[in-house]
Amino acid sequence: MSSSTSSVEVPEHILDPGLCLTLRPMRYPVFYDMFRDGIKNTWTVEEVDFSTDLVDLRSKLSPAEIHLIQRLVAFFATGDAIVSNNLVLNLYKHINSPEARLYLSRQLFEEAVHVQFYLTLLDNYIPDPDERAAAFAAVENIPSIHKKADFCMRWMDSIQKLDQLETVEHRRQFLLNLICFASCIEGLFFFAAFAYVYFLRSKGLLHGLASGTNWVFRDESAHLEFAFEVVNVVRNQQPDLWDAQLEQDIVEMLKDAVNSELQFAEDLLSGGVAGLSVRDMRQYLEYVADSRVARLGMQPIFGSKNPFGFMELQDVQELTNFFERRVSAYQIAVAGEVDFSHEDF
Repeated sequence: MSSSTSSVEVPEHILDPGLCLTLRPMRYPVFYDMFRDGIKNTWTVEEVDFSTDLVDLRSKLSPAEIHLIQRLVAFFATGDAIVSNNLVLNLYKHINSPEARLYLSRQLFEEAVHVQFYLTLLDNYIPDPDERAAAFAAVENIPSIHKKADFCMRWMDSIQKLDQLETVEHRRQFLLNLICFASCIEGLFFFAAFAYVYFLRSKGLLHGLASGTNWVFRDESAHLEFAFEVVNVVRNQQPDLWDAQLEQDIVEMLKDAVNSELQFAEDLLSGGVAGLSVRDMRQYLEYVADSRVARLGMQPIFGSKNPFGFMELQDVQELTNFFERRVSAYQIAVAGEVDFSHEDF
């Protein structure tokens, strides 16, 4: 379809250039349902109680655990900003579905709440203004975080200069961006961060951070499902886009992501955190990467198993069948179904 697509024309493919505004008849109701579920799944940062965390930070964490937390919150300070920029600059303008754009608008709101959560986390955990400023400058000052930012730019920025996806190659670039966004950044970097949080809570530490992380985890899991559904739609509409070279690029990208995150793990655990090793983190990262390629219908890259039993046991009441019941921790009741199985970890 040409660049003259107007709001009254219905694009043949979801990646056709233009700005379709036609919500009736609805062509992609699955995205509209995701948007509605997102609204029901609303939480606020003010619900998170950090009071016990401050006691833990002052008197219960070892120096090595303090270093882990400081590095983790430094990553949080900029991680969701990278996500939000990609949503606005690369995804919203190319996914030509009003239902999907409704969901992306909701996702952008959720990412803003995550940024507020991490900002509040920093204000509570790092009261010194100079130390806090250093955390926000982590991308420039901390090599292991700089490496992750470089990964994001390397694999996602290739479509920033594309105003329209006119060619097959452009659309393959878009798919690679979206898969990187879902599988590597939201689906690997942030899920690795969740593992550190839940490890500490398995030791009875930082319950406020873990409580807020539960809610971020739910949001991110929904974001992954949306992204993978867009990939499915594109593959069904234009199967020729999915070729052996694209799969090879995906494998290379995930290996690169695991290596980038592993350097971060080496930094976080450099002080020697009892009960958590770099070797176990590598295995966990490989396990998560395999779960992402499985979601894409591809064969495992690493063949690794989840080494962290605490990831399956943490807060079962909060994480299991969330959309099938009322959750008192949320302001708004939830209806519908979303399956958060242990593979999400």
